[in-house]
Amino acid sequence: MAKRVTMQQIADAAGVSKFAVSRALTGKPGVSEHTREMIVRTAGQLGYFKAEPKRYLVETPAEQEMKIDRQGTILILFPNIRSQNRSSLYWGPIFDGISARLNEKGMDILTLTEPSSDRMFSVLNPEAISGIITVGSISTSVLLEIYRLHIPLVMVDHEDPAIHGDTIFTDNMKCMQELVLMLVGKGYRRLQFAGELPDAASFRERWLGYRSVLEEMQLQVSQQADLLGPDLDHIREAIVAMKVEDIPEVMVCANDHMAAVVIGALQSRGIEVPERCAVTGFDNTRTEEPILATMHIDKENLGRRAVDQLLWRLEHPDGPFERKLIYSELIIRDEYNAILPRS
Repeated sequence: MAKRVTMQQIADAAGVSKFAVSRALTGKPGVSEHTREMIVRTAGQLGYFKAEPKRYLVETPAEQEMKIDRQGTILILFPNIRSQNRSSLYWGPIFDGISARLNEKGMDILTLTEPSSDRMFSVLNPEAISGIITVGSISTSVLLEIYRLHIPLVMVDHEDPAIHGDTIFTDNMKCMQELVLMLVGKGYRRLQFAGELPDAASFRERWLGYRSVLEEMQLQVSQQADLLGPDLDHIREAIVAMKVEDIPEVMVCANDHMAAVVIGALQSRGIEVPERCAVTGFDNTRTEEPILATMHIDKENLGRRAVDQLLWRLEHPDGPFERKLIYSELIIRDEYNAILPRS
């Protein structure tokens, strides 16, 4: 049997005191939020939480059914980020899919924006919540509180090394590989990737899918680091400052919103899109932009499948955690389909 990871081991790996580790892992004051996040992530990476007791109480099927009937409320948790809310072109349809499926099942819904404090359940009764679906990037501290309370959890488009739970993702790597292979097949050879890599696990997976095709096709492309973040303004400024000879044949963007930003930056310099530089997206949320190609993500289906996974988890509390990948459809804009790269 593997030995339990100790607080001293975590302290040594994180470069902090054992006292700080104790305060951080018990949710007590005395350490900064930055230090708390770092300690929790280090603990998760060392396998500390894997050594915790089982997350869910073992109940008979009849007891589980009674509990679900009596406490049918499902909490839908959004991050405290302006771009990730119910009015978003991407996140809104995911919530619609969640809501529709829960309504089909006759279960109550409670929607909440992630509180600034990690003591979320100081105002909520955890006993009244059957399960939680998070939509987008929720902080480690809040996820850890959910974990401690043994509440079944499904994360949509997010994962955390400190938390072990079920996740629902688009098959980002495989879908991006299909998109880039299409570009290579059309004759594009000078490519650049644009996206906020620190922002989301999905963006990093799309970047890996992009890079894997270049390596497989043995295309020598020198990536401009400024196009990888850390934020939209930085990427926009990098494009505006780019030398004319460094502008690629196509910009492969992490999502459609990023593609719209890139298009705006290129057009501000008088560069024709897509004639001089084509731009691709990922998620099919900006149909009015001159985007050469994108991946259509069935966002409502992501929401429905998250509910299905949560209901499965309620019935199988001790089953291994699952990471579900859902495929998306490559969309090539007909009006730009005939445009080929310059030789």
